[in-house]
Amino acid sequence: MDSIAVAMFWISSILIIPFWSLMWFMPQHELTRRFVGDIRWSVLPLLIPYVILALPNAPNILITFASQMPTPEIVVDLFQDDEVIVLGWLHFLAFDLFIGRYVWLRMLSTKRPIYVSTPILILCTLMAPLGLLLGLLATWQHNQVERDSVMNHGK
Repeated sequence: MDSIAVAMFWISSILIIPFWSLMWFMPQHELTRRFVGDIRWSVLPLLIPYVILALPNAPNILITFASQMPTPEIVVDLFQDDEVIVLGWLHFLAFDLFIGRYVWLRMLSTKRPIYVSTPILILCTLMAPLGLLLGLLATWQHNQVERDSVMNHGK
């Protein structure tokens, strides 16, 4: 595997640990609000390595998907390249962190306790769509009441 791809893998995988740790263990702390709350800090550790790997691979990926309808076989074939695999990993990391950040913000706005937010955010780290589903369910009632209040206030 290319040493740049390996470096980007490890840099991204290590740099996101503080963001997850802050959301899991110190969800209401000022440091968490400052770094996780600012989208620029949250995205930067993943954006730079992603761009470094995406630029040289973008023509191949774009031509592949622009010239033919994606099929499982085409996707598997595309992921035979080590750099594309790492690029996919970076994509997962970015998506997971973006979803986790969204769920964390919902947990804060609904004042969910850490024993509710932490397991859901850990699930966001591992399987973001399931974490998102549980995060939405855990904050659904409060947000529905808030929406109803705003809608009825205008009447």
